[in-house]
Amino acid sequence: MSEEQANSKPKKVRANLEEEMSFFGHLASLRMHLVRSALVIVSVTALAFIYYDVIFNQIVMGPKNPSFWTYRMMCVLADKFSLEADFCIKEIPFNIINTEMAGQFTLQMNSSLIIGIVLGFPYLLWELWRFVKPALHENERKSASGFVFYASLLFVLGILFGYYIIAPLSVNFLANYTVSAYIVNNITIDSYLSTVATLTLGTGIIFELPIVIYILSKLGVMTPQFMRNSRRYATVIILIIAAIVTPTPDLFTMFTVSLPLFLLYEISIIVSGKVEKKRKQKELEFYQN
Repeated sequence: MSEEQANSKPKKVRANLEEEMSFFGHLASLRMHLVRSALVIVSVTALAFIYYDVIFNQIVMGPKNPSFWTYRMMCVLADKFSLEADFCIKEIPFNIINTEMAGQFTLQMNSSLIIGIVLGFPYLLWELWRFVKPALHENERKSASGFVFYASLLFVLGILFGYYIIAPLSVNFLANYTVSAYIVNNITIDSYLSTVATLTLGTGIIFELPIVIYILSKLGVMTPQFMRNSRRYATVIILIIAAIVTPTPDLFTMFTVSLPLFLLYEISIIVSGKVEKKRKQKELEFYQN
């Protein structure tokens, strides 16, 4: 072995050790961000658990109550536009039961945790942003400076749309759907909570579509041309999602659910177009210099 090779070997070892230490340093930093996020979510969950009486009666059982805001607005629209009598919902015909010994305690724990996750989600996004921010260049930081705000805003809008529109419409349809008069709808509390939570959280996640398209456009995976050319396929997919999420046979309900999804898709095209325009402008400036 030559002297040059002997000297280069310790350098390679030191470089590998520095890379390994840097890797574990990043893991430790990520862990601290996630720990702080978990503490916030646990704290909100604990508060929700303590004040659960109000949360259960006003929030969890909201879509089951005929006096829920959505049902009252539907009655107002029915009176104003002389719609069919069935459009005004005055009864949700099913009973909620508990079939397990620890069912009600599990209900309180699960629903409190869901509320903790929903309210703690913006803080989680902020912690993730703090972790990623040091690795970005100055221009990348500026272009992604509003990530936490817009992602949180879209998530909240999705949660509200899912809770006040999709969940009550679905609960009403499923409660009134009968195969035979001999079958009585006694719904377990787990099934009810799972339905409302899935529809609400699922809509919140779907509303993050523009953020996902922004990231994919930054990576060069998605382009506005592709999204425009795929609009007809997206329309079919959106209608299928609307039909699955709200299994109601009337066109009004499908239109109500699908309209925000169409708007999100069009907004995503605009977002992708702006990203591509900035990328082409930077390429032009690079070649001119």
